[in-house]
Amino acid sequence: MKYQVPALFLTLTALTGFSAEAQQFRTKAQQLINSGEDSLHAGTVSQKTVISGYGSAFYQRDFNQKQSTVTLERAVLFVGHQFSDKISFFSELEIENAKVEGGESNGAEISMEQAFLKFNLSTKQYLVAGLFTPRIGILNENHLPVNFNGVERPLVEQLIIPATWRELGVGFYGSSDRLPLTYTIAVLNGLNAQHFEHGNGIAGGRAEGSLATANNLGLTAAVQYAWKDFRFQVSGYTGGTIGLSPRGADSLGLNSGAFGSPLYLGEADLQYSRNGVSAKALGVYIGYPDAGKINNRFGKNIADGMYGAYAELGYDWLYKKNKTAQFISFARFEALDMNASIPGNGDAIYDGTEKQTHLIAGFSYLPLPNVVIKADVRLLHTGKQNPDLVINPPPNQLPYRQSNQFLNIGIGYSF
Repeated sequence: MKYQVPALFLTLTALTGFSAEAQQFRTKAQQLINSGEDSLHAGTVSQKTVISGYGSAFYQRDFNQKQSTVTLERAVLFVGHQFSDKISFFSELEIENAKVEGGESNGAEISMEQAFLKFNLSTKQYLVAGLFTPRIGILNENHLPVNFNGVERPLVEQLIIPATWRELGVGFYGSSDRLPLTYTIAVLNGLNAQHFEHGNGIAGGRAEGSLATANNLGLTAAVQYAWKDFRFQVSGYTGGTIGLSPRGADSLGLNSGAFGSPLYLGEADLQYSRNGVSAKALGVYIGYPDAGKINNRFGKNIADGMYGAYAELGYDWLYKKNKTAQFISFARFEALDMNASIPGNGDAIYDGTEKQTHLIAGFSYLPLPNVVIKADVRLLHTGKQNPDLVINPPPNQLPYRQSNQFLNIGIGYSF
């Protein structure tokens, strides 16, 4: 069953969109310190070593499958150290889905989410070196569960911009003396096209600090501008996707080198917060010209064009009544297509299920800035399933339905 998006919602989100940054700002230009990591980054800590962290757990009901699941989605321990006023260390160790045992992860994972040194060059400029999350989109740098609405992270920033995308490299961050403008540029290890997978966007190509292919590189940059109650950003990424040696790449007819077989990503977003009303909107496009060659050489079925966009609007009902607690109702509409454009050489098969819309509505209750209780309903609609992609289905498999509904209930924390 298809669903209709309310005209008022479309009108409002087209103009503004929603930002969970309202959960970090109670008044204009006043930022709450949400974690020990934030304190260390801001240089306001008194102790040398800081222990902090965040985590979340959720319940989900899939109405098509009539199946419910509950999991400790992630628990992250942060350890940081201030060597001096100029040099600090940041690290995050993450466990996803609670348990890794006997070589069978079942979706669980233990990984380093970041481990880098920060070098303060001045009051407005610094360098980072190591494993870090570059500034791409809104969520990548602001992924604590208290910093976004909805039990699930925005789908566009999971499937198109991979959530918590981190790589090894060096980044430069700065802000203007005369304008409310910040900027960053970073050089990272590149992606690995051999690990791209159909239905997973570019996420599988990340190394995340583990034996990355460093024959190829990635370059990312972002500019952010604040104007009154708005914050605007554009960010981009380009990088090579073939980490093979020149001889290995030549044998497959692929382009090697730092930016061989390049992938391009462009993103723009805006955020707004005033008097309890908050909004954000984001759009992103990925172009991958050599997708056809990759499909032919590695037996993949990936697209040469992907896009995603979302807009969200929310209101804090306790804005005037309570200085610490927040009760935010919100609605978010997302649209994405992981095969918006497929190679014309016949090496890719169109998959209508990768063209999706999601309508999410719910609430976030924060009795304190560092604790959140969330609930939402997500309505999903996709394109038609391509029968050419259905191979040896199990006998008990249900017919594919283009629409589905999910109920999500979750908790989150940071300290």
